[in-house]
Amino acid sequence: VQLVESGGGSVQAGGSLRLSCSGSDIPSGRNCMGWFRQTPGKERERVAIVDTFDGTTYYADSVKGRFTVSQDNATATVFLQMNSLQPDDTAMYYCAATTTGWGPIVCVTDSAYNVWGQGTQVTVS
Repeated sequence: VQLVESGGGSVQAGGSLRLSCSGSDIPSGRNCMGWFRQTPGKERERVAIVDTFDGTTYYADSVKGRFTVSQDNATATVFLQMNSLQPDDTAMYYCAATTTGWGPIVCVTDSAYNVWGQGTQVTVS
């Protein structure tokens, strides 16, 4: 079971980036997948999640209207389109997935995420 992220980088404020996360041996279509972020000295924040069973999405208030999470169940891939990026969005972004459930309770329970990617850095200046 593995998640591999790509697409991070540096961008100026107001710009856009698109992150991708591909899973292997992930029960896509019957789990929750999405993105968390963390900066040094701060708690990890759940940013955007998609329930791969029915496509329901969940967003942190700080990114609503700017970020969009989407899925491709055929390839167990999740995307994060980030628009109108601001310096406060600077962080290490981690892809994560559940392997033992889905639904509105599981998808918003941080401890349910048991598979993690290595992280990709996003820097907004």
